Amino acid sequence: MADTLNRRMLSKEDEAKAAGDEVEVRREDQDKINKFSRLHQREIAIEEELKAKHKEKEDLDDVSNELELADEDKKIPYKIGDGFVHLPLEEVQEMLSTSTSRIEEEVAVLEEKLSEIREEQTALKVDLYARFGRSINLET
Repeated sequence: MADTLNRRMLSKEDEAKAAGDEVEVRREDQDKINKFSRLHQREIAIEEELKAKHKEKEDLDDVSNELELADEDKKIPYKIGDGFVHLPLEEVQEMLSTSTSRIEEEVAVLEEKLSEIREEQTALKVDLYARFGRSINLET
């Protein structure tokens, strides 16, 4: 049993020696690590914003579908800011269409930003894993 314990200790010591061969973290490496971290935080924020935009678009689509059943002569309450304005059905549908188009454009811009961030993160991962190997974990 003592031999087994010594072997375990030796293997731990061997691991410590192997860890002693660690690559020194240079200033440029630290800058890359920091940049990766900032990009990751931006990625999370953009993903949350995208989720909210998709929900908003879905809600607008639901309202548009409901308005197809509305009476054309009836005024429809439309929320602007904190208040409601009663507008003709056709005008409300146009405003909803405009809002939906605006959201689709915003989603496209956010998706493009997200794509750029992910490409940059991939490039940083390649550089950092090449330098540090398994001693760094950039998986999110």
